[in-house]
Amino acid sequence: MVRLALLSTSDKTGLIDFARSLVEEFKFDLISSGGTASALKAAGLPVTKVSDYTGFPEILGGRVKTLHPRIHGGILARRDLPQDVVDLETHQIRPLDLVVVNLYPFEQTIAQENVTLPEAIEQIDIGGPAMIRASAKNFAHLTVLCNPAQYDAYLQQLRSSQGEVSLEFRQACAYEAFCHTAAYDSAIASYLGNQSGQPTQFTLSGFPLQALRYGENPHQNAAWYQTGTTPSGWSAATKLQGKELSYNNLVDLEAARRIIAEFTDTPAATIIKHTNPCGTAEGNSLLEAYQKAFNADSVSAFGGIVALNKPIDAPTAKELSKTFLECIVAPGCETQAQEILAKKSNLRVLILPDLSGGPKETVKPIAGGFLVQASDDVVEDTSKWQVVTEKQPTPEQLAELLFAWKVCKHVKSNAIVVTRDRTTLGVGAGQMNRVGSTKIALEQAGEKAQGAFLASDGFFPFDDSVRTAAAAGIIAIVQPGGSMRDQDSIKAANQLGLVMIFTEIRHFLH
Repeated sequence: MVRLALLSTSDKTGLIDFARSLVEEFKFDLISSGGTASALKAAGLPVTKVSDYTGFPEILGGRVKTLHPRIHGGILARRDLPQDVVDLETHQIRPLDLVVVNLYPFEQTIAQENVTLPEAIEQIDIGGPAMIRASAKNFAHLTVLCNPAQYDAYLQQLRSSQGEVSLEFRQACAYEAFCHTAAYDSAIASYLGNQSGQPTQFTLSGFPLQALRYGENPHQNAAWYQTGTTPSGWSAATKLQGKELSYNNLVDLEAARRIIAEFTDTPAATIIKHTNPCGTAEGNSLLEAYQKAFNADSVSAFGGIVALNKPIDAPTAKELSKTFLECIVAPGCETQAQEILAKKSNLRVLILPDLSGGPKETVKPIAGGFLVQASDDVVEDTSKWQVVTEKQPTPEQLAELLFAWKVCKHVKSNAIVVTRDRTTLGVGAGQMNRVGSTKIALEQAGEKAQGAFLASDGFFPFDDSVRTAAAAGIIAIVQPGGSMRDQDSIKAANQLGLVMIFTEIRHFLH
């Protein structure tokens, strides 16, 4: 019996060559609908339109094309079940051997600016998912392909097995098909939930981008998944050179991206170790910013992840090449700089033009479920800050406190950051109490703490950290405020001649 394939695709990548192989090598008959049928005919391939095959025209402006018993009967028939075979013969339905379907570009549509709800609704495919799911359910008797990347593998199956397709391959394709429709439905549900402003479910789906060597440790398996059909964020980055990215590299790169996205105008650099910034600085040039960030903690910078907010130039590239680094990310890289960095072949250099394009939510798995929160991407507004001490900050001091506050936001809680001249001098991260973090940051700053500034991601529950900071030479503090004992801290700051500002916004990072 001549085999029958149904082809109905939105993405026609590789479709014509694939269809030609089906017809010329393996003598398939083709049925198709809409634009796919037109494309096949234009390529000189014999094809029967679905409407001619079913005897029923496309209606409702193309909303109903393949939703017909002659289509779904041919897909769902169990050829080893006598009654199903009788039903096919009675209704003159040919069983389908291959269904090739991919869906309307819903995600690409909603990614466009100013797309309207009716425009988005028209890109919700109905017949396509129905055919994919039906075909995947009946993988024991036919193959479903929903991705052009599967075409060559399918043809190889036919060529290597005398025109047959293994059950294992069909089942693998069915798995991909259900993943495909699940992701599609997830995108639609998320969009409509956001449109209503009252989403009742949170869905997350991803496409495998690549297997990673291992996770945080060698005994942990790991993989990298892309959300959405259109590459974005790190999946859209260009790797100019270097070894494959590891799980830990990607985790640290994301931490680096989040902090460097805080700085847009003035050249800035940050160096990350274990998701914490060991050095962050602004400068008059990118080279100066990187040198200041490196010198802030040159010991910890060894083997670090560097993020820059401006394209890498040759002078900065030369400086970057002087020490061992794991990764560098920037929005661009000049040709001469690329040539300089290429001498360190293992160094991973990535270009990510949109450093600010982060996720809208953060997701953390817990036993039996997961937690979702909005990303901490609030834009800092110093006009809403409250100076709570008698001593007032100068404009220059306020700008320095804003710099310290931006950095502190991206340090693991309890977080204390000491800065001066738009450069981190000491970072106390992840301690069990704020006093411990304060001591670490001040000890790291050392004598440079004289005349420096301090940021705390949470309030001071007592005045001890204020007094410790003042004794080390700190002249101004920025913190959220909100403690029952705020007056103790304010009183201590006034006694010691410090400036203290309450932001009334907390930036815990767990």
